[in-house]
Amino acid sequence: MYRENLSPAKPQPAKFSGDIGYNSLTMLRYFTAGESHGEALVAFISGLPAGLKVDQAFLDRELWRRQQGYGRGGRMKIETDKAHILSGVRHGATIGSPIAIMLENKDWKNWEESLPVEPGDPAKHKRVASPRPGHADLAGALKYNFAEARYVLERASARESAARVAIGALAKLFLANLGMEVLSHVIAVGGTELKEEVEWEKVRAVSEKDEILLSCADPDTEQRMKEEVDKVLKTGDSIGGVFEVVAHNVPPGLGTYIQWDERLDGMLAGAVMSLQAVKAVEIGSGVTAAYSPGSAVHDEIGYGAKEGFTGFTRPRNNAGGIEGGVSNGQEIRVRGYLKPISTLRRPLQSVDFASREPVKAAYERSDVCVVPAAGVAGEAMVALTLARCALDKFGGDSMTETVRNFKGYLDQLTNF
Repeated sequence: MYRENLSPAKPQPAKFSGDIGYNSLTMLRYFTAGESHGEALVAFISGLPAGLKVDQAFLDRELWRRQQGYGRGGRMKIETDKAHILSGVRHGATIGSPIAIMLENKDWKNWEESLPVEPGDPAKHKRVASPRPGHADLAGALKYNFAEARYVLERASARESAARVAIGALAKLFLANLGMEVLSHVIAVGGTELKEEVEWEKVRAVSEKDEILLSCADPDTEQRMKEEVDKVLKTGDSIGGVFEVVAHNVPPGLGTYIQWDERLDGMLAGAVMSLQAVKAVEIGSGVTAAYSPGSAVHDEIGYGAKEGFTGFTRPRNNAGGIEGGVSNGQEIRVRGYLKPISTLRRPLQSVDFASREPVKAAYERSDVCVVPAAGVAGEAMVALTLARCALDKFGGDSMTETVRNFKGYLDQLTNF
């Protein structure tokens, strides 16, 4: 499966320390491992304070939410994701050491002979013979010198996002101790879009549903979205859309303008953009703002509020809760623009890896629409980013210490 490479190895440049996931310079570090059809996915997170109560049912529900939505494929009928915590949690609470979570891939039984750890039987290997346009297949094969794209597919697959949701659920539990919540809803599928801003209570109501269609807060718009999915189902195509992640009750002061890689908006954009199939990220009314005069964009400031972190008020939230790379006390709103899934039941034109002859792109069992699921993964990335920023600001080896530091900061804001 590998191509012979006789060229001398080139020296590798040092990695930039501000990577989105594993960053040794920050308090909260995390990364994932595993392949789509491997035995399991594993997620690692280090830096959560000791004493954080871990609700297993909450983790499993978050994983369930990611698997829902109209237009999901056959894989979701096989998998029932459950978080198996291997380390870092004892007697229902974190103990300060690194946490490892395993998600079993039930489909592994169908792939044990095709993707063994040991050499195995090459005749049983399931090649991805022709790269899919829009997927990592060709770029990954070129980068890693693979003769075909099986190994690329296995890691580039959005199945990996399940591991992020698992550790994102831990980040949500941490943020909840500081009064913050992170949820999502869908605002567009194909050409159908919900134009008005959705208030927090309606976003929460979407997340609490036991039956998830397309996670849109407006039932009529959701039905029109379903019709969009039905159209592509009939034609063998796929469809994208837009999800919005809302972070509620975030205090001012997370992130900073001091260095470019410490700006909260930059970190959030990178975190959400890192999700599979996300091709653009918007904070607040960022896209519309580019076509509008400043007087219509910037949120005027008043004073005299009786509720909130400070007495300062805003009549609107075009900034999406972030100004100058710093949270300003309003809701943080981040939108992810999701391209259609690259795997099509009616494949596009491609080229055979071996013969270089024109063929149709490979087909793997896949979804048609994953916008609601991507929103849940987006929640995880936003929660992880906010948790990292909160820990960098408030610190603490135990939840008692962190909460105490946080409350002291809230007093500072009140007395500003």
